[in-house]
Amino acid sequence: MKLYELTQNYLNLLDLLENPEVPKEMVESALEEVEGSFEDKAENIVKLIKSIEADIKGYKEEETRLSTRRKTLENKAKGLKEYLEGSMIALDKKDIKGKIFTLAIKKNPPSVVIDDLNILPMEYKKIEEKEDKKKIKESIDNGIEVPGARIEQKESLRIR
Repeated sequence: MKLYELTQNYLNLLDLLENPEVPKEMVESALEEVEGSFEDKAENIVKLIKSIEADIKGYKEEETRLSTRRKTLENKAKGLKEYLEGSMIALDKKDIKGKIFTLAIKKNPPSVVIDDLNILPMEYKKIEEKEDKKKIKESIDNGIEVPGARIEQKESLRIR
C-alpha cells in the first residue's frame, strides 16, 4: 500500500492523526465527514492503519539504530574515562588542573554490596507480589474457583 493510493481526504486525515495536538474526537469527526460507503471508508481506514504501521516500523528501526549508536558512544566514553583514571593512578596523580577541566580521583560514597542474598535476613529484602496468570487460568479451566480472578474473552479487529 502506497500513500498515493489514498484519496486527498484520507491524506488530510493522516495529517490529523500524525499531529499529537489534535484530539481523538476531532479525528473521529473528520472520519464521519468523509463521503463514501461504510465498506469504502473501512478499506481506506485500513490503508491509513497500514501507513501508520509502516511509520511505526521505521521509527522502531531508527530507535534501535540510535540506541545501538548511543551505547557504543557510552562505552567509548566509559573506556576513555577508565583509561585516564588508570593512567592517573599508575602515575600517582590525584589531581590535574588543566586550562579547561580539573580532574581529581576522589572516594565515592560508601555503597552496600550483597555477597549472598540467600542468607540475608527477610527484613532486608523487598518482596514483590505478582500474580501467576498461567496458573490461575489452568485452575479456572479445571473448574477451580480462584477468588479475585476470572476468565474473560474479548473480541478485537483482525486485518488480513
